[in-house]
Amino acid sequence: MFNKILIANRGEIAVRVIKTCKRLGIPTVAVYSEADAASLAVEMADEAVFIGPPAPGESYLNMDRILAACEETGADAVHPGFGFLSENAKFPEALAKKNIAWIGPNVYAIQSMGDKLESKKLAAKAGVSTVPGFKGEIEDDQQAVEVADDIGYPVMIKASAGGGGKGMRIARSASEVKDGFKAARNEAKSSFGDDRILIEKFVEKPRHIEIQVLGDKHGNVIHLNERECSIQRRNQKVIEEAPSPFLDKRTRDKMGEQAVALAKAVDYDSAGTVEFIVDPNKNFYFLEMNTRLQVEHPVTELTHDIDLVEQMIRVAAGKELELTQRDVRIKGHAVEARLYAEDPYRGFLPSIGRLERYVEPEQGPMGPGKLRIDSGVREGDEISLFYDPMIAKVIGYGDTREKAIDALADSLDRLHVEGLQANAPFLSAVLDETDFRKGNIHTGYIDEHFPDGFAGTVAREDQLRFMTAAAAFVHTTFVQRATQIAGRLTPAPNAGELHDWVVIMDGHRFAVEMRLPQGAIGEEVPAELWCPALSTGRMALATSWRPGDHLFEGELDGEKFALTFSDRTEGYRLRHRGFAATVLVCTPRTAELHARLPEKEAADTAKLITSPMPGLVMSVNVEVGQEVKAGEALVVVEAMKMENVLRAERDGTVKSIEASAGDSVAADELLIEFE
Repeated sequence: MFNKILIANRGEIAVRVIKTCKRLGIPTVAVYSEADAASLAVEMADEAVFIGPPAPGESYLNMDRILAACEETGADAVHPGFGFLSENAKFPEALAKKNIAWIGPNVYAIQSMGDKLESKKLAAKAGVSTVPGFKGEIEDDQQAVEVADDIGYPVMIKASAGGGGKGMRIARSASEVKDGFKAARNEAKSSFGDDRILIEKFVEKPRHIEIQVLGDKHGNVIHLNERECSIQRRNQKVIEEAPSPFLDKRTRDKMGEQAVALAKAVDYDSAGTVEFIVDPNKNFYFLEMNTRLQVEHPVTELTHDIDLVEQMIRVAAGKELELTQRDVRIKGHAVEARLYAEDPYRGFLPSIGRLERYVEPEQGPMGPGKLRIDSGVREGDEISLFYDPMIAKVIGYGDTREKAIDALADSLDRLHVEGLQANAPFLSAVLDETDFRKGNIHTGYIDEHFPDGFAGTVAREDQLRFMTAAAAFVHTTFVQRATQIAGRLTPAPNAGELHDWVVIMDGHRFAVEMRLPQGAIGEEVPAELWCPALSTGRMALATSWRPGDHLFEGELDGEKFALTFSDRTEGYRLRHRGFAATVLVCTPRTAELHARLPEKEAADTAKLITSPMPGLVMSVNVEVGQEVKAGEALVVVEAMKMENVLRAERDGTVKSIEASAGDSVAADELLIEFE
């Protein structure tokens, strides 16, 4: 097909493309910025070319440097992945002038569908249902208000050249339109170099459902059914699945037919996605077409036994599709969760830093289904502020939706991340919710179910049992090892003898008797424990855990479980699904004394405005001595291509300003102090 493929991207998608190329026997070239010099993609590729500083505009968005890399290595084809230059029509045009193949759709399709204003006109002409909205460009915030008033609230404000939730806002009033228009335009210019904005009607409680299409250069176009991407936060997808638990066959077929009609209208000849919003009555409306591979493509691959990257390569090489629409069948169910470097306990703010510990569960069989992980990082890698904070995509597959969800949930339990925060507890909490399990979801699901943000879940009784058993076992193991050190004055009971503990966790105190097995540590010989508050009888715990392990897998009275585990200065930190706690294991006397300790008072930070994450100060909107009102915008900090507006929590007077526009700031760095 091709002699050598250059991947004009980074991270997870670069690794994903390289894996398919290796299977096909096609050599690959990775390009990298200073921030990615030691990345997994660079390690895996056959060749690698340095293209510039970390800022995307000076590296991954710099066409000249990528074209030079093609010439330097002799690459005769380029796969753009997603994001960056993947939907920039000028890039394939430039490649064509140098006789380098573009592994993506034709330029006309990119131009037509990349402009949301033009794409809606083409969609309507092709017979595709479209959302009511203003068909022209919006010049300023005043016109934006006039258009929104005419359409009727709520409205969606979004970048014409946008994608991935960047440059997108929902407004329910004229004032929200003004603020949202300015923020969306700034994000659009920063992310896409195009600040054009459109406004359309926002459908209440919609589901976001997209159709995967695949076309070749011979006029053949098929669809590979749908993916549901309704679980979103800040208009960015968090959990995706295929097929949708909501669609019936009739609606699925109609959506597929319209997606194919639109693709044929632009002679579509690669993998692409037609996105729809679907109301509670199954009325659906065209949203946009993404002329590239989607982040969530693995759920389609798993449920259709197809490699979309391979298909893109074959089509770009001029080959016909091997599938017809009659060949397309849905097989099982897949659910994907995006593991992000962000702190779910602090409003999902980006958590930038080094992956001091990163351990993935083994791919393959997992619980009732199987596991796939697409990632572009390893332990020791750094998550940079310059790029998207995704660590990995974790995908569960099963014969049924329930089995797929369970496989994914079991996998998240077995992921271990240290050095920065990750959103795994939040993802697990969503997967465990009754409404999600029933498929009762929509794009406002997270705001509706977590209106005050995420603070962890309340422990279930089974989680209390798992954590109590694990903590008692770990502590007993450590104590017994310590008594083997020469010179210890008070040896603890030996293996086979009883240990009396009090486990303190999340406001609970559980008296526990633990008897370790006679076998060696690490052997799955059942230990015994008795905890009257959690069980009417003695419980049997089988585990192969040994000191140094950061995953505690066990079986408690026949019920399998896994906890992420780490030592703390005081106690152990354990997590199961959305519940996490620091657990202390004490002797009864120590527990009695611990109960008398005074509560530590929280520091008073009411007069301080600090940066919630590492980032770049875009603007400071106040001056020293200025009086501000609660809710007033003070500072705008950009991190990972998203603008974060810091507002006053109460009325006050600015005493000092510690940062200026253009400054790089660390997490918790002081920005403004009030009198």
